[in-house]
Amino acid sequence: MTIPDVFGRLRAAAGAAGAESSDFDLNPEFRPAGVKLRPAGVLVPVIAGPNGAEVILTKRSSALKHHPGQIAFPGGKVDPGDDGPVGAALREAHEEIGLDPANVEVLGTLPPHETVTSFRVTPVLARIRDEFTEIPEPGEVEEVFRVPFAHVTDPSRFQIQSRRWQGRSRSYFVVPYGPYYIWGATARMLRVLAERLA
Repeated sequence: MTIPDVFGRLRAAAGAAGAESSDFDLNPEFRPAGVKLRPAGVLVPVIAGPNGAEVILTKRSSALKHHPGQIAFPGGKVDPGDDGPVGAALREAHEEIGLDPANVEVLGTLPPHETVTSFRVTPVLARIRDEFTEIPEPGEVEEVFRVPFAHVTDPSRFQIQSRRWQGRSRSYFVVPYGPYYIWGATARMLRVLAERLA
């Protein structure tokens, strides 16, 4: 797939109708009732690499209280000054990886994703126009890395695994790449994208 094809297909994927996803899709019995969800946005940054399109991801600091060491998209909760989830995703990407919002072309959004931590996360699909120097935010981001777009948008690369959580077995999606164990909400959102592109 050529680079222009990738961005054209991403734009089409963002425009397609579809249901929201959640961390409870494989475990509906775990979904709590009456939870007030907080809005958040994450950037799904796609850039033209030397060998094709790549997705930029982060590894969270192992010192963080929530989700230490996990693989994540840059992003976070919507603050009062943000222009909704898109604004939050752009602001957080600037803070977390040094990505200038002027270097980002927003292609659209995927349906929101509900997390076990009670966030309603909107994935923002984006084309990064030009190469840039990645600057991990000290204390929050341990590493910024890239994975081939073709890898994380290939449904056959995804697996379902499970582990004990709060005394019960919980299943979740994973899409490993090299030393990176991409799982949970990040893998679920990528799986939604892969299904739309398939």
